[in-house]
Amino acid sequence: MKKLINTAESMVTDALAGMAAAHPGLRVDAGNRVVYRRSAPERGKVGLVSGGGSGHEPLHGGFVGYGMLDAACPGEVFTSPVPDQVIEATKGVDGGAGVLHIVKNYTGDVLNFEMAAELCAEERLEVATVLVNDDVAVKDSLYTAGRRGTGATVFVEKIAGALAEAGASLAEVAKVGEEVNARSRSFGVALTSCTVPAAGKPTFELEESEIELGIGIHGEPGRTRAPAAPARDLARAAVDALHDDMPLSGDTLVMVNGMGGTPLIELYVVYAEVAARLREKGATPARSLVGNYITSLDMQGFSVTVCRLTDELTRLWDAPVETPALRWGR
Repeated sequence: MKKLINTAESMVTDALAGMAAAHPGLRVDAGNRVVYRRSAPERGKVGLVSGGGSGHEPLHGGFVGYGMLDAACPGEVFTSPVPDQVIEATKGVDGGAGVLHIVKNYTGDVLNFEMAAELCAEERLEVATVLVNDDVAVKDSLYTAGRRGTGATVFVEKIAGALAEAGASLAEVAKVGEEVNARSRSFGVALTSCTVPAAGKPTFELEESEIELGIGIHGEPGRTRAPAAPARDLARAAVDALHDDMPLSGDTLVMVNGMGGTPLIELYVVYAEVAARLREKGATPARSLVGNYITSLDMQGFSVTVCRLTDELTRLWDAPVETPALRWGR
């Protein structure tokens, strides 16, 4: 195993130190493992907190900043943050207007964020939760009860973050987050497994001639294994799976996301095929992201996430944002 790390045990702590050094707009509490906007808490503004296992960078710490999250809680690699982290983050971003937890539907994340919300409520902190469960590939996986939360997390954080920035109430911000989740779907494809540093070997084995359709972001099994195929065929399979679950039409927000080990040139090849297939289905790719946004360490592959836009969601998506991983309009 060749990794640019010091030790497997110190990987997350060392990475947080790097984030703090690289991004002066962030404030990193290394002891409690929380990444904050330097301006948090902001009086009168709804605070947004998300988090999950490390290894999915830039999710979540890379989306902390103006127009998105106020804080993120990184757990160990592929391990949910503990309730104490979430409580610390919630208190740290509470500006008197309440705090929204954005939670991916993985059992550990759900349980720990629920426990944190209950304990915060006992201290009279107002907390609401949006659960992201956009992955159409499988239901009731190794890590979840119900659908997994994947790429739509980025859409929820951005759009809910824009509404919070505009001064909306906690109920309004939670409602738009739920709407984005309901209008979004994702599907992933793996060409290789990822390697968790603490394990030192690939999570699963794929032959050179095999791919995994419907993979999860922790290397969980997908729908099926299949022979390797051209990008056109894989993109069509992903879009068809999305369309079968939620018929696509009209203006659509599209993300072709790298899983961590895929060159950008290949992602653009995939995006061209995804956009063409969406148009065949009657959808218009009105907004797009191409790159690494929610990864799985060094896995080679991609995921496609779509959101059926409305005028209001488009306006909020276009609103200014300034984070390490996403920025425009400022």
